Amino acid sequence: MSEKETPIHYVCTHARARELIAANDRFWVSNCGCRERNTQGCKRSRVDVCLMFREDESSSGSGRKQIGRSEAEAIMKEAQEKRLVARPFRNEARDQTAGICFCCDDCCGYFIDKDEQGNAKYACDQGEMIETTTIADCTHCGECEPVCYFYARKMQGDKLTVDRALCFGCGLCVGACPTHCITLAARK
Repeated sequence: MSEKETPIHYVCTHARARELIAANDRFWVSNCGCRERNTQGCKRSRVDVCLMFREDESSSGSGRKQIGRSEAEAIMKEAQEKRLVARPFRNEARDQTAGICFCCDDCCGYFIDKDEQGNAKYACDQGEMIETTTIADCTHCGECEPVCYFYARKMQGDKLTVDRALCFGCGLCVGACPTHCITLAARK
């Protein structure tokens, strides 16, 4: 892929993923290719979480079938409960969203396949949102760290540190924070 080419995947919040689902009338689901390749089985969620909005869209996994809106909404509900990152994907022309992968830190190639420098091997656009943490209100409990699969949030001893450059704007940290000191705002 050339450096100027738009990546297939981008990150969005669960609220935006729900909007994408609401904007479509037809749905297909297949097994997640990453979860199928995990011989240990996914520790986070079921395998059939690759959602597509177009009949002609391909997927990396098997078991493709058409589903109704209620099944698509059930996948979205599970993604929220299991803390899966919503990573919509674009069509081949990169001019519209063709579906949504719901990714985890256990199986997803984006999170586990790294180059020699430890960087993700696969391109993915950051989302439209970015975190803001009010450190003065933070208790440094660390609840947000394990749900940040992008490693923007780390405990250094007994203090939370945040590297906003690594934030992809998925919003999982917002739901994990017991003191509600994390918000999302539009990325500039």
